[in-house]
Amino acid sequence: MALIELRDVGTVFGRRPAQALAQALAGLAKAELLARGGHTLALRQVSLDIAAGEIFVVMGPSGSGKSTLVRHINRLIAPTAGSVRVDGREVTTMGRAELTRLRRQRLAMVFQHVGLLPHRRVDDNVAYGLALRGLPAAECKRRAAHWIERVGLSGFERHWPAQLSGGMRQRVGLARALAADTDILLMDEAFSSLDPLLRGQLQRELLALQQDLGKTIVFITHDLDEALRLGSRVAILRDGALLQVDMPAELLRRPADAEVAGFLREVNRARALRLSAALLPWPDGLALPDPGDAVDADAPVEQLLDRLIGRSAPLALRRGGVVVGQLDFARLRALLAPDRVDPAPPTVRGGEVV
Repeated sequence: MALIELRDVGTVFGRRPAQALAQALAGLAKAELLARGGHTLALRQVSLDIAAGEIFVVMGPSGSGKSTLVRHINRLIAPTAGSVRVDGREVTTMGRAELTRLRRQRLAMVFQHVGLLPHRRVDDNVAYGLALRGLPAAECKRRAAHWIERVGLSGFERHWPAQLSGGMRQRVGLARALAADTDILLMDEAFSSLDPLLRGQLQRELLALQQDLGKTIVFITHDLDEALRLGSRVAILRDGALLQVDMPAELLRRPADAEVAGFLREVNRARALRLSAALLPWPDGLALPDPGDAVDADAPVEQLLDRLIGRSAPLALRRGGVVVGQLDFARLRALLAPDRVDPAPPTVRGGEVV
C-alpha cells in the first residue's frame, strides 16, 4: 500500500468552488473558468500513489498546481473534491486534534522562503518543532545540535537568521525538518531561490542524507533538471492536470505525448540523470569488484563523462558501500540522445526490460 494516496483530487479557488469544478470537469477551460466567474482551477482529478522511502518530485510551470498539491498532504489547503490519505488515514476529514498530531509527528515541511522565526537563534529555530511536542529542553538541544552539524552549520548555532546567507537559512530550514524526525518531508521549491552552485550542492547533500535516512520526500520544483536529478519518480503537471508519472529515465525514453516531450527537449540530460538510470545487474560468473573501485550509482552522469568515453569494460556501480550492478553503456547513450524517444511499450525478455 502507498504511504501517500491522492484520488481524484480537484481544487478550485473562488466563491463557488464545487460548482466551478463541475464546470471544469465538464470541459470548461481554465482561462474561461477564470473569465466567467473569477474561479481559479488549481487541480483537475489528480490521482497519485507515493511509496515509502522514495523521493517523489512534482514539477511543472508556474500555476500548474504543484504547490497546491503538496499542501493538500498536510491540509494547509483543503481540496474541493477527492481523497487524500497518509498511511491509510483520510486527511480531508480529520478533526483539529488529529490533524495537529499528523503535522507534528508524521510530516515536516520546508518552504521556498524557509519561514524561520527571526526572533529565535539558529538552534532554537531547529528545535522549534520538538519544543512544540513538549520534549525536554535538553533533548531538544541535543537533537538540534546533531542536525545543525549534519547540514554543515556547526559554529552558527547562536546566530540570528538575519546574520545568515540565503543558502545557510535554507540549511536551517532543512535541519528543522530533519530534527522533527518525521516519516515524510514536504519540500516546496526548497532550493529554487538559490544560486546554481549552491543549489547543486544542496541537491547532492539531500541525496546523501536520503541514503542514510530513507525518508519519504515529496519535492516540488519548476526545474526539470532538478526533478530528474532528485526524483525516484517524477510527476509532471500542467494547468492542474497530471500529464505523466514515471522514473526519470522512462520520462526521457518514453514521454507520454508531444506536450511532455516538449518539456524534456531542452533538458541537460547529462547533468540531470544519475548513473543509476542505466543500471544493469552485475554479469553472472564475474567476480564482484571491491566497492572502493566502483562508482557512486547516484552520481550525475555529467561528472563521469570523461571516464565513460570509449570505455568497454564493465563499470561497477555502488550504493551505500555495496556494489549494486554495472552501467549499461548502450542505454546510457540512448538516454543522452535528445531525439531518441520510444513511444512503444517496453519489450520484456527473460524477465528484463529491453
